[in-house]
Parts: sequence; structure tokens; C-alpha cells
Amino acid sequence: MRLPFGPSPPFRALGVLGSVGASLILAFSGASLAVASPDVDPLSNDHGIVVDGPEPPKIWAKSWIVADAETGEVLAAKNAHQRLRPASTLKTLTAVTLLPKLDLNDGYRVQWEDAHATGSAVGIVPGSRYTIDELFYGLMLPSGNDAARALASAAGGLHRTVRAMNTEADALGAQDTHAINPTGLDAPGQFTSAFDLAIFTRAGLTNRDFRRYVSTVSTSFPAQEPKRDKRRDTYMIYNQNPLLLEGYRGILGVKTGYTSQAGRTFVAAVRRGDRTLIVALMGIVEPSETAAKRLFTWGFSQGDNVTAVGTLNEPNSVTHPDHETTVTTPPPQAAGVSTSTPDTGDSPAQGFAVWVLAGIALVGGGWWLQRRRT
Repeated sequence: MRLPFGPSPPFRALGVLGSVGASLILAFSGASLAVASPDVDPLSNDHGIVVDGPEPPKIWAKSWIVADAETGEVLAAKNAHQRLRPASTLKTLTAVTLLPKLDLNDGYRVQWEDAHATGSAVGIVPGSRYTIDELFYGLMLPSGNDAARALASAAGGLHRTVRAMNTEADALGAQDTHAINPTGLDAPGQFTSAFDLAIFTRAGLTNRDFRRYVSTVSTSFPAQEPKRDKRRDTYMIYNQNPLLLEGYRGILGVKTGYTSQAGRTFVAAVRRGDRTLIVALMGIVEPSETAAKRLFTWGFSQGDNVTAVGTLNEPNSVTHPDHETTVTTPPPQAAGVSTSTPDTGDSPAQGFAVWVLAGIALVGGGWWLQRRRT
């Protein structure tokens, strides 16, 4: 029997909610989503994993990327352009920016503000003189914020260095980066992405001195400069990269990071055979080295079976949203690449939302169908 009137407004609303809910469930379920247009860069999609080939391993991190250092091809990524706090992985940009500007043999006498920088420190002493080479070791091994500040001072000052870092990021095509300081400490308006960290690492690996610093496990570092002609004491400083410390096969090193807002961040490079892979991760909620190893294992075993989903820095001129400089963007996406959303296990709130939407879809859809049949 059909009623002489249609469903009441509440049931019509439930029906609409059911339809919307079903669509949203598909979006959160991890099902593969077709790319809307071949002109859309798949890496600009901040909803999950992008890969064209064998599925990568489960990684507990907000964002990550696997890229080939030689070709710049991106093999797979998750939220590659999501802007996040960098922590000390930003020091890759600091090093890439300042290495061409400073003579490693020059000396620099440390100022009070250099030595008293907030956070991790190599232990430089105000009034003592260090070579620029020694300060770069202090920057990249124990991740000394005091060394970062000293290098910035040697390069013309903190503000000039930060401007140079942003200019360098623009020149490299790193659109997601805005530096506020050379240390990576949490600061309003300071952010980068896994994509950009891979860019900085790729650029750094072309510099012999950068490679030397990031691959050094330990070295001696000068203590306070003695008075008169006494011998200057030294002490050992150590790299914080766990893959380097354990001698992971093919590891070239690079940089770790941690702050309360960023959580764990990590970028590393590994060379095996004729291929060098870069892995960058941000917002990691498992041991950094564990996550990186899984991605390296996948990249070296499946790299020949995937089609690149983008490249690190091919030129397409656009204007950076944070400053008036022309930079580059990744090339358009090739047709046929698919994107998949993260499992609901990535976020308890996300999983809860899926079940709520499922309930709305079932209840709303059921009432709608029931009313249409009666």
C-alpha cells in the first residue's frame, strides 16, 4: 500500500544523510580512488597513500615519501605535501644553504647568544674560536642548535640566514617550506613537508662536504679554547642517526629530528647497487628507524615494479604563498595512477567517524527505502 504522501521531512533528511554517508564511507575506507584528471598532481592529494604498483608497507606516520635520489622520481608517498613542523630535519636546509656561502677553513669566535641557543647543543663556548668545518660537524652529528646559531652568525646573522634558507627552498622547488629559524625548533609559521625534506636531502647529497658530515658516526670536537699556549682539549660527539650507528646496509646517513609539536621526524638515504633511495617521514609514531627500514626494504625490492607518481622538482612556475618568490612545482600526474586513503587505524577519530557514517547510511537509507515501498 502506497501512502498518499511522500516521506516526512525527517525521513527525507535521513535519506540524504544515508547517501552522503555512503559516499564518505568510501572515502575513508581505504578503497582506491580514481584520479579526477590527468592534469592533477597526485602528490597534492593529502588524503593518503599514492602509489602505482605494489602496495607499500603500513607506516605509522602522518606523512612519508620514498624517492630515487638520482632521477628524483617519487616511488610512493603518503600526504607528501602536508605541511608539518620539521624539528631538526630542517637542518638539512640550513646545511644546503650555508655550505656554499662559508669557507670551511675560516674561524669563527662564538658569541654569547650562539652558545645559549635553546635545545640540543654540541657545547660551543662563548669567546672560543672554532672552524666552520667543526661547526658543521656540531650541526649535523649531535644536532647542535648552538652550532646552527653560530653558523648563521658567521654567514651574516640570523635574519639574513633565514632569508637565504627560504630563497634556497624556493630555488629548489620546495613550495611547502617556510623557515623561521635555522635550528628547526617549533616556531609559529615554520613548516615543511616530507616532499621538501626529500628535495633538501637530494640537493645535499650532491655536495661532498654534506655527504661527509651526514655519514660520520663520531668525531672529536674542541673544548673551550685554552688561555695562552696550552693544548686544547677535545671530546667525542656522535651522530644521532640509528641506521648509521647500527651500520644498516648502504646507509649514507642524513638527519633525525624531534620536538614536542613535531614529534619524531626523520630523513635518510641508502645506496644499494646502482640505486640511491631517499626516505623522509614526519609525525612518526613508531621508532623512526623501524619505519624507515620498511620503506627502504619495499623501495629496493619493488622499485622496478612501480611507476613513478611524480618527481621531486620539475619546473612549473608558481608563486610561493608565503613570500614573493617564483618557485617550481612537480609535473602533472600521469594518467592511470591511483590514490588510496589510509586505514582507519591511522586515527581513532577517523575510525569512529566511519562507524557513525555507516550507521547514518544504514538507518537513513533503510527508512528511505521503507517509505518508498509503503
